[in-house]
Amino acid sequence: MSLSLFEHPFLSGLFGDDVMAAHFQAKADIQAMIAFEIALARAEAEAGVIEKAAAETIAAALAQFVPDIAALKTATAKDGVVIPELVKQLRKAVGGEAAASLHFGATSQDVIDTSLMLRLKAVTELLEKRLAGLISALEKCETAHGEKPLMGYTRMQAAIEITVSDRMHAWLEPLRRHKFRLVEMTKTFPLQFGGAAGTLEKLGNKASNVRAVLARELGLVDTRQWQSQRDRIADFAHVLSLISGSLGKMGQDIALMAELGGQIAITGGGASSAMPHKQNPVAAETLVTLARFNAVQISGLHQSLVHEQERSGAAWALEWMLLPQMALATGAATKTAQALVDSILWIGRE
Repeated sequence: MSLSLFEHPFLSGLFGDDVMAAHFQAKADIQAMIAFEIALARAEAEAGVIEKAAAETIAAALAQFVPDIAALKTATAKDGVVIPELVKQLRKAVGGEAAASLHFGATSQDVIDTSLMLRLKAVTELLEKRLAGLISALEKCETAHGEKPLMGYTRMQAAIEITVSDRMHAWLEPLRRHKFRLVEMTKTFPLQFGGAAGTLEKLGNKASNVRAVLARELGLVDTRQWQSQRDRIADFAHVLSLISGSLGKMGQDIALMAELGGQIAITGGGASSAMPHKQNPVAAETLVTLARFNAVQISGLHQSLVHEQERSGAAWALEWMLLPQMALATGAATKTAQALVDSILWIGRE
């Protein structure tokens, strides 16, 4: 049993996306957090903040680290974040004098937000690749059927005759814009590194140098701390909702075309338990559902913009609830849309 449709034993067959989900599992999160700690040690060693031998010891020890998940769960209930217990476990794994150099000058939010940026960068690359495949499939479909006539509809009423290309233009152009957005976005994911209250007070005049090297090590953009500026998160979620929304429009169009008959033929429609003759447009309907789901969640992400003073516990945690589900919904939408387009036998009248 699962409370999430994206991980439900059988509903995940409709809404799930295992590839996308992997980026939001605890294993991926902890791996990204460890990458932060190793990169931080190396950056601080390069700047002369800690000994190089300590950085080497940290990197070697953390490469073999296996977390105690049960202890992380218990501690998170008390601390509100996983990092105090995780750092405790990491220091135990490092041992000796080098343990004190681990996590030096950083705070929980630095680790958690940087882990998120690393994983969202990978998610963005995945979505860009999927949109490229979907655009290519739609372009092939347009080449094959684009000149065929099709009745145009305005306000759900028959209007004038158009071509298949005319309708597919409304599907393709938004996807091309979203793909461009994703390509540009991959260049902008920032490091979060501010220390206790965003000032990196423990690093003194070496702070900027350490931050620059840390960003370079992780492949992120070097920027001043943004821990209470959550517009980047909301903007990422906005793009997710745009993608699923555009795919929902395509799904709605295809469902209506299937309802009218004589406009489109799709293989592999869903079966009915009561009416064996039916071929339900399940994939098209799923795209509509996922679009509406994300349209609702985006308002919650905008609530997280109200991030009081230098750090919020409440607004921050709201992101943890909503953003993974939006990413999973978008992933499922891209996967479903690809299968839907691949299933089109013909579109338009002969």
